[in-house]
Amino acid sequence: MTLKTIDYTTTLPGASHWSLEVRRGSALRLTDLTGNGNVAMLFYNPRNLLERYNAPDTLKCQHTFKLTAGHCLYSDMGRIFASITEDTFGWHDTVCGNSNAQHIAQRWGARDYQAERNDWKQNGFDAFLVELAKYGLGRADMAANINFFSKAYTDDNGALALDQGAKSENASTTLRFEMDTLVLMHSCPHPLDSSDEYPRAPIQIELGEAEAISDDDLCLNARPENTRGFANNALYHIGV
Repeated sequence: MTLKTIDYTTTLPGASHWSLEVRRGSALRLTDLTGNGNVAMLFYNPRNLLERYNAPDTLKCQHTFKLTAGHCLYSDMGRIFASITEDTFGWHDTVCGNSNAQHIAQRWGARDYQAERNDWKQNGFDAFLVELAKYGLGRADMAANINFFSKAYTDDNGALALDQGAKSENASTTLRFEMDTLVLMHSCPHPLDSSDEYPRAPIQIELGEAEAISDDDLCLNARPENTRGFANNALYHIGV
């Protein structure tokens, strides 16, 4: 277990968004309570908001298309925001991006907050924009995001598809934060979701202290590139 203590627990309702600063040495566990969830996330350096999560570098330096336990989540400056230390789902997407208002309207019909209040159909792009605005950021600052609990793959025709059958009730993943990180998240549908009804899946969030990194740490030793990433973090934190 890499979550040494659980100091805070909450539930993010479906079609919602949230942001918070997570301190270095903390752990965050996400649990898909119903087995139909999607948690989109973006990461920024709260001390320098120009540094943010970089999906291409995260994938190419670890020779992978999917994210799971052992993978590190890299910034565009070669540092590691967080490591995936535990994962019962096994395949998280970071190439498909966000749903937007057009996606939602075409799939499930338009429904706005003014008319429907909490029953409206939020989309991922606008959800992130709301959270970005809280920190003086906007659409130009939105990078490619992670979609936890969503298995995107290429079908027989080479097109991206979402494996709806991969969903699993109470699947969980744990992130250990290797530097102070501004975390933005939403629980809106994945852009390739083909559910008959607009999904509103709640996600449990647990925050606490992470176990210290050991010499045989899974994420540290998964790839030689990760060893260099942790070294970049160590250099960044000298004197802090």
